[in-house]
Amino acid sequence: MISYGAVAAIALFALGLVLTPGPNMIYLVSRSVTQGRRAGMISLCGVAAGFLVYVAAATAGLTTVFTLVPPLYTAIKLAGACYLLWLAWRTLRPGGATAFEPADLPADPPRRLFAMGLVTNLLNPKIAVLYVSLLPQFADPERGHVAGQILLLGAVQIVIAVTVNALIVLGAGTIAAFLARRPGWRRAQRYLMGSVLAALAVHIGLRPATA
Repeated sequence: MISYGAVAAIALFALGLVLTPGPNMIYLVSRSVTQGRRAGMISLCGVAAGFLVYVAAATAGLTTVFTLVPPLYTAIKLAGACYLLWLAWRTLRPGGATAFEPADLPADPPRRLFAMGLVTNLLNPKIAVLYVSLLPQFADPERGHVAGQILLLGAVQIVIAVTVNALIVLGAGTIAAFLARRPGWRRAQRYLMGSVLAALAVHIGLRPATA
């Protein structure tokens, strides 16, 4: 139903997206370092549920809504860009921290961990842009049902994102300890993360106004 080229393109984009520092990575690392891997995995389940919500919305025709009401898409796009700029400023400002210098979060029960992971992902502008404007571009009406293609392409993205995020959760403590012993590496990672967030914010903000 979908071409190998479309699958490869979405897979590469999904890999680049999940490796780019953002709200999901920051939250999962913070939770894993402060409360342990189990808490990180429960939070990741919430993040995965957020992906499923986006897939369902995209399959149901969310992009059509944004096409019919361009100002709504523009507002969401600009809000997401501003959020990423705020994250970039928090990282690059004097005394800023990287994703692997996590905030000291209080211990939360599993239900709240799941809910926070879900909300963090639903409010993640990177994922919103992926499902609203990018994923539908790889659905070819000549290859069959468009909704089915979007569903399959979304599944590819989810598998990659959840797998990589799981590895990040499992390795968060080790990476944080490594950076804590090496101030130079920590500083370089902070500048790299802040620059990537700022560049992503500009890229999202300059995208065409229609979905």
